[in-house]
Amino acid sequence: MKNMKFRLGLCVVVLTLFTGNRAVEAEQIQPQHILIHMKTSLAEDDAQICAVPNVAWAMVKAGHQVTILVDASAVSSVAKGFGWFRRLVHSDTTALDRAKLPKRERMSLADQMGVPLEEIPHQYGEYLGFLKKMGVTIYGNQTMMLLYNIDLQDVAPEVTPIALKQMVELFHSADRIIVY
Repeated sequence: MKNMKFRLGLCVVVLTLFTGNRAVEAEQIQPQHILIHMKTSLAEDDAQICAVPNVAWAMVKAGHQVTILVDASAVSSVAKGFGWFRRLVHSDTTALDRAKLPKRERMSLADQMGVPLEEIPHQYGEYLGFLKKMGVTIYGNQTMMLLYNIDLQDVAPEVTPIALKQMVELFHSADRIIVY
């Protein structure tokens, strides 16, 4: 009888653990609207801005709706020809276009995301286009662009400039906000 009670108790514990884990898993995979607030320029801290596309991709892969808001000094990283020298030579690339993904990062992404290395972007500007094709929406703070003297026509095509009122709506509607 003792053995039977032990087995029954063990079954109850195992079932509780199993169903408890299932409830946590179900809660974790509920799709959410994730807003990634990218506000640090490539020139200031490349580690922060370069983490954004990796996190965005992982979130999309997990089933979430992802929006990136390029704000503050980060707007300079998505502007073509930004900086006095590049304006003189009429550069038609952004700082992100010129920032290459290291091979070790590309290899790690291929492994983690389960895609062939050939499909991984080679530079961060290309990465934004890659994310856009996956359904990521990318906005930029239009007011900050004006403060940085960035012509809206010089903003990377993947980034849609928006006004402050639209930014407020983004912050309000997001389930989660991640800041870089």
